[in-house]
Amino acid sequence: MKFIISGKNIPVSDGLRTAVEDKLGKLERYFTPDTEVIVTLSIEKERQKIEVTIPVKGNIIRSEQVSSDMYVSIDLVEEVIERQLRKYKNKLVDKKQSAGNFQQAFLEHDYEEEEEIKIIRSKRFDIKPMYPEDACVQMELLGHNFYVFCNAETDEVNVVYKRKGNTYGLIEPER
Repeated sequence: MKFIISGKNIPVSDGLRTAVEDKLGKLERYFTPDTEVIVTLSIEKERQKIEVTIPVKGNIIRSEQVSSDMYVSIDLVEEVIERQLRKYKNKLVDKKQSAGNFQQAFLEHDYEEEEEIKIIRSKRFDIKPMYPEDACVQMELLGHNFYVFCNAETDEVNVVYKRKGNTYGLIEPER
C-alpha cells in the first residue's frame, strides 16, 4: 500500500509516520500493493484527529477518528476500517463491483454478515422550490439535521444540513 500522509497544524514526525504505516499496514492483507491510502492528521485545540481515505474502484472507504491522543486515534481508525471492510465485503462481491484493489484472499474469505441494512420507513413529500437559506429555516422549524428541497436558483434537488458550530452545509449534484 502507498501511504500519503499529511498534517494540518501538526508536523508529521517520523514516530507518527511509523505508527500510521505500522497500524494501517495491517490492512495490507485486504488491498493490492498499489492501493493508495490518504491519511490526514490534524490538531484542533485538544482534539487529535486522523482522517483516512482509501479510494477503490467505484467506492471510497473512509474513516475519521478523534481522541485526546493521536496514537489512540490511529488505533481506532484502523479498527473501524477493518470492521467496514468485513461488513461490506459480501456486498462488494455480490454486486459484482470491480474488486481490482482488493486481495483475492480477502474476497474469497466469508465473514459473518453484520446486520443487513433495512429501510423500515419511506416518506413521500411535496418538494417546493426554495432558496437554500429558506431551506435552513424550514429544517430548523422541523427540528431536523438535514432538509431535502428543490433549489429555486438551479431547479435541482439539494440538501442542506446542520454542521458543528451552528453552521450549515449545502449538497448539490455535480453537473
